[in-house]
Amino acid sequence: MVRRLRESGVTIILTTHYIEEAEEMADRIGVISKGEIILVEDKNVLMQKLGKKQLTLHLQSPLSVLPTELQSENQQLSPDGTELVYTFDTQTQETGIAGLLRRLNEHGIDFKDLQTSESSLEEIFVSLVRGRP
Repeated sequence: MVRRLRESGVTIILTTHYIEEAEEMADRIGVISKGEIILVEDKNVLMQKLGKKQLTLHLQSPLSVLPTELQSENQQLSPDGTELVYTFDTQTQETGIAGLLRRLNEHGIDFKDLQTSESSLEEIFVSLVRGRP
């Protein structure tokens, strides 16, 4: 019913503790922490501004350590050495992925699969309210 009302142009203010519900239905998100509105933003803009994207490369052969030239705060090698996770900003024109893949190739590091993921609204919400005193 709420979806039909929204689709017909009715403005709906929905308060919920279910982040999945807000992520699915909302056009704009407001976050209240300790009785104070800390953010009101278009959902897509919020996801772009505060969300992270990650590229996970499933390596062909496990690594015990990343070569020094590949080490950065944006890259994490999994504890078992089978995955390299690269976190990048979708706001910049250059994500750095092409450069990363080029450097991996230069070091003879092959991967057998890759996947991307992005922050959920819940992860963004938790990061917003966690930093509040």
